[in-house]
Formats: sequence, structure tokens, C-alpha cells
Amino acid sequence: MRFLSAVLLCALPVFGETVTLPGLRDSVEILRDKWGVPHIYAKNQDDLFFAQGYVAARDRLFQIDLWRRVGTGQLAEVLGEKAIARDTLARAVRYRGDMAKEWESYSPDTRQIATAFTSGINAYIRSLKQRPHEFAIAGYDPALWAPQDVTARIAGLLMTRNLNNEVRRVLDIREFGLPTVERYLKPDPPIRVEVPKDLDLRDVNDEILAVYREATGQVDLSDVANQGSNNWVVDGTMTTTGKPLLANDPHRPVLIPALRKTVHLVGGGWNVFGAGEPALPGVALGHNESVAFGFTIVGIDQSDLYVERVNPRNRNQYLYKGEWKEMEVERQTLRVRGQQEPVQIELRYTLHGPVIHEDRKRNRAYAVKWVGTEPGTAGYLAGIALARARNWKEFSAAVDRYKVPSENLVYADTEGNIGWWAAGMAPIRPNWSGLLPVPGHTGEYEWAGFRRTEELPHVYNPDKHYVATANHNVLPPGYSIPLGYEWALPFRFIRLDELLREKPKFSLEDFKRIQQDVTAEAARRLQRIVRAWEGRPAEANQLLAWDARLDRDSVEAALYSAWANHLPAAVFGRKLGARVTLLRTFEELDAKPNPKALRRSLDLALADLARRLGPDRSQWRWGRLHTITFRHALGIEEFSRGPVERPGDGTTINSTSGGDYRQTNGASYRQIVDLADWDRSVMTSVPGESGDPASPHYDDLLEEWASGGYHPMAFSRKAVEAATVEKIELRPARSLN
Repeated sequence: MRFLSAVLLCALPVFGETVTLPGLRDSVEILRDKWGVPHIYAKNQDDLFFAQGYVAARDRLFQIDLWRRVGTGQLAEVLGEKAIARDTLARAVRYRGDMAKEWESYSPDTRQIATAFTSGINAYIRSLKQRPHEFAIAGYDPALWAPQDVTARIAGLLMTRNLNNEVRRVLDIREFGLPTVERYLKPDPPIRVEVPKDLDLRDVNDEILAVYREATGQVDLSDVANQGSNNWVVDGTMTTTGKPLLANDPHRPVLIPALRKTVHLVGGGWNVFGAGEPALPGVALGHNESVAFGFTIVGIDQSDLYVERVNPRNRNQYLYKGEWKEMEVERQTLRVRGQQEPVQIELRYTLHGPVIHEDRKRNRAYAVKWVGTEPGTAGYLAGIALARARNWKEFSAAVDRYKVPSENLVYADTEGNIGWWAAGMAPIRPNWSGLLPVPGHTGEYEWAGFRRTEELPHVYNPDKHYVATANHNVLPPGYSIPLGYEWALPFRFIRLDELLREKPKFSLEDFKRIQQDVTAEAARRLQRIVRAWEGRPAEANQLLAWDARLDRDSVEAALYSAWANHLPAAVFGRKLGARVTLLRTFEELDAKPNPKALRRSLDLALADLARRLGPDRSQWRWGRLHTITFRHALGIEEFSRGPVERPGDGTTINSTSGGDYRQTNGASYRQIVDLADWDRSVMTSVPGESGDPASPHYDDLLEEWASGGYHPMAFSRKAVEAATVEKIELRPARSLN
């Protein structure tokens, strides 16, 4: 491996480089700053996005090739038989409608932008003289891209999340009974959990989730539930500059290479700096010359599971309104690594959507109806419209194009205005909640269109002068439209709201402190419960003397975390406790003090910590227990990084969630945008801007991120040039004719 690293280092680009490429109309200048961010200057829009695609491939080719294969259902070509289920699902949920409507839905020029972007990717691939090292190790070549590859749907389906929860809720009802589910696993906002008429709960079983997990690669559904984000914006009356400040830190799996790709796009009417997914053109959050914007997931329910009755004599027929209807059956072939002959698969559809599972013993099929069948529902692609908004009116028009995933979109402009939209396609369910699967055969559970954007919660220049979201229930008081019933626990928002009320004026440094805050509101709740415990042991008093900060070096943070981990099972029993949230556990203890459960869970926590960290309690530092490891997709240790000790947990503003005390999710990217001076804005990503293990930008941001640091978002040409360490000129290849 040392030899491999030495060879790779020899391939690093020099300070100045000129590359000639077919497909360009004019020359393009790329200035890469000391943090690895490419600032792309082009003379027209086509060349701008061609260059973005070229840089994305140059920096992240192995990553985006895998993502493209996941999205288009071509993963089995490189991973073999184990990826067939995943490929089948990806192909089943792909967009199958009118492509002209699809492209126009994001923005009138989306097809042109996607064509230029993918042409840039292909130009880099065609320029390669040999397999890049990751591909050489994996034993295959990168494939060329088509424009429609950026419209893949599978990632959007996973972010709608409700499918898993519908099935899980049925299993809970079968396990614990409806009264227990309504009492301890209640929806938010509270609503009666009504089993749809004609739904036999025995028709819904764990095999549906098992198949879905196999097809999506998900092992632990809690990882999906723990993914969240924070954003907030204050107007100029609350800042030291008199102009708005906007902060955003999306929480997703923290990976190597980084989930986000930062870029500055200049030319052809664009001047935008921000981050997006490396396999997509444009940016999803950031700012242009007039407007800053950011997002967090909002809990709009965008999918439903239909239980279809299949004809026992003909599995291609299903019952609908008393008649047998023919399924649409689409046969495709998959190329599978290790097999000489292609594998034949069937994609089956009812009028409700693709069939993701069949139970042949019970003659049932399970079809997913979700917003992704509509035009314009590829995840984040509508950022192309958001990034060009120059004012609130244009931003609101762009929100109308933003459909998947559903997001809290925060806004600020240089005129001093701020705002927020809960954006996304919201199905209208006339007669049911969407909490449980529904029978498909009756025709009584059909969507009645979608909510108009104007019906979704939003605010412009609020009286309190700020907006903050943290995936919590954002429905305003008195808001009666049922958008969804699944939100993040409110702990992050409660702490965020507390800090934003703490002082009259905020600086950019204050916003850094807020983003890095690790005071746990959940720990405060437990402290209040413990304080009322008469005869409590010394360890409980130790927790009461603590400041509720989950710092790396805190012994009390480790004690609290282990205690909170064991508390639900001690209160509710092992099975129900595994399903009940920490908040609901606290509510139960507030209503019914339970010293025995507190003692039992504390004893389990102490034993757990001793087993993991040893008998010396002075060494029970939270950072020893709570770490993150960046594991490369190839499983090569030399390409991986960590473990790195981490503060916080999934309930703190600096969110560091994951199972078994480890961090797997968190802030994959942070930005704080200063609308008084764009060049004062700051950001951080992790572990670096490049996916090439030989690049100095592969992991150069890891230490900064781990220590709570930031670096500038250089925006003006002067600031960009001052930070530039590498220049690349792309020149068009001239025809000899």
C-alpha cells in the first residue's frame, strides 16, 4: 500500500495546467483555492456546466460513478448478484413519464444544463489514459453518462421515509395493540391511528421491510430517522452589521469522499457559491449576488403503501373496484458481474405504482404510490431554479418547482428581507391519514391531487425577526392541513430557539458558536426528573452537578448517554422500549415517577460503560466512546480515516448521531452566510473536497471540521485570487476541418 500511495502522489496536478477538451465553445478558467474549492469562470452557461461536470469527475469520479449506477439500476454490473434487488427497485421507481415535462418542471433550461454537465463528465472520462486507481482496484471502467442520469429517483424515495414507518406501525399494532400504540407511539401532531377499512393487518409483515432494506442497502432504520438538519436566519435588526445572517448545516451520513461538493459558478448569468451533490449540476444551498438560501428536511408525507389483492389464478392481475385489472409488466435484462448471461427481471406496476414485494402465499402485492412518479421530482435538481432567484418573489416562484425532498427552505436577501417556506409536493388524502398502508382493491384510498404551494406554511419578514428549523414540527398554531405526522424530536430546536433569544445582536462568530453547541436539552430533561428522585445515588448527583454539555472530555456526558440509552427499556420493557422515543420516556416519568426504572437503567449504564471503557471511571470520557470512522467504499484501510473523537449526540445542535454510541450522521457541510459582505461568509465540509486519495484535498478539512473550525467562502474575484493555489485553463479542441 505504501508503494501505491507513492505512485498516486506522483500524479498530483501542478500549479498551472492547460487542458484541451472537445465540447467546449470557449475557454474556461478554474481557480482552485487552498481549501480545494473550484471557482469556475466561463463565458457562457453551457461551458460553465460543462466545466462543473469536468471538475466533478476529476475530483469524485469513483463516487459519482457508483451513485449513477445506484440511481439507474446498474450496480450489479460491478458488484454482482448481491446488487440485483437494489437495481430492480431503482429501475422500478425511475421516472417513466413525459421527459419534456420532466425537464421543464425544474427550470426551462434544465435539459440544456444537464446535457452540458454530463458532457463535461464524459469529457474527463474520455481523456483518461488508464483506469483511475479506485477503478483499477475494483476491476472495472467508469461508464459514460446521459443527461437523464441526473433525474434518477431512488434517492428521493429513500428520503420520503414514510414507507418504512407505515409498515413498522402495523407491526407495532400487531405486537403491542392499538391502544398502546396510540398512547406511547403517538403521531405528531396527535391523531387517532385508525386502521383502514378492509385492511387485514396480517397482510403486512416484516418481509416487506426485509426486501426493502435489501434493495436499498439500509441495515438500521434508525439511521434514516436520525438524519436531520438545522437552519436559521435572522434579519438585520438582530445582527451587528445591520444585514441578515443565514446558517445551515444539513445532516446526512458523514462519508469519505464527502457527501457534498462545494463549487463557485460564474458566467452565463450565474454567480453562485454553495454546495450540492457532486453528481448533480448547480448547488442545493448557498448564495448568489442577491440571495442566500438553505434547507432542512420537513416532514411532508409523500408516499403510501398499497396492499393489492392478486388473482390466485393469474399473478399478473389485481383486484380493483370489483374487477381484475392487468398489471403492467416490464421485462428488462441486467448485466451481472460474474455471470456470462444477462439476468432477466420483471418490473410490475399497478395503477398505484411499482410493486416492491409480493406475498404469493397470501396472494398479495405491495405497491408504492409516491410523488416521484410526477415530473420534476428528482432530489435537489430544482436547486437550479433556487440558485438564480434575485428576490423573494422569484424565490417563491422557484419554491413552486421544488418537490423532492420536502424541505424547510430559508431565505435572506441583500435588501434585508428574510423568509421561510415548507416546500415539497404534498398529496391530498381526502379520507385517511397516511399513517398505515391502505387496501388497494377498494378504490377508496386515492390521492386527490396535491396542495398548492401557497397552502404550505411560509413566512416573510416575521415579527420576531428570525426563523429557525431543525426538522421539528413546524406547523403553525391553528394550521389545519394534514401534511404529515412524523417529525424529529424537538430537542435541537428548543436549544436553538433558546440561543436565538439569548442576546439582542448576533455576529458571525456567535453563529459559529451556535452551530457548534453541544448543550443537550434532552440531558436537562433527565436532570429535572433525577432531581425529584429521593434517595438518589451518588452517580445521579454527579449528573445533577453537570452543565449538560456533551464535550469529548466529559465523564458526565458518557454517563448521561449510557443512562438515556437504557432508560426506555427500563420504563417500558425491552420490546416497547426499543420503539418509544426518549421524549415519550421523559413524559412518562414526569407523569409517573419510577425510581426503580431509574435505578435499573443507571445500573445497566454503569455496567455498560465499565465493559466498554474499563473500571476506572475517571477515564470514562465521552470522546472515547463516541467516535466517527470514515470508511472508504472499497474497504481499503489506507483510504479510510479515523476514528475521530466527537462531541454532541443526535439531540444537540452540533448533531452527531448514530447507533451504538458512534457517529454515522451529522453535518456533512456547514455554511454561515453574511449578507453584509459575501467574502466574510464561512463554511466547512468533511473530510475534503476531493475523492482522490492521492490529492492533498482528500482529507485536509478533517481536522478543521473535527475542531469546530471554518474557512472563508471567497466570492469576490479579489478574494478568490488571493486564496488560489491552482489554476486550470480548459480550452476547446478546434476542429481541423
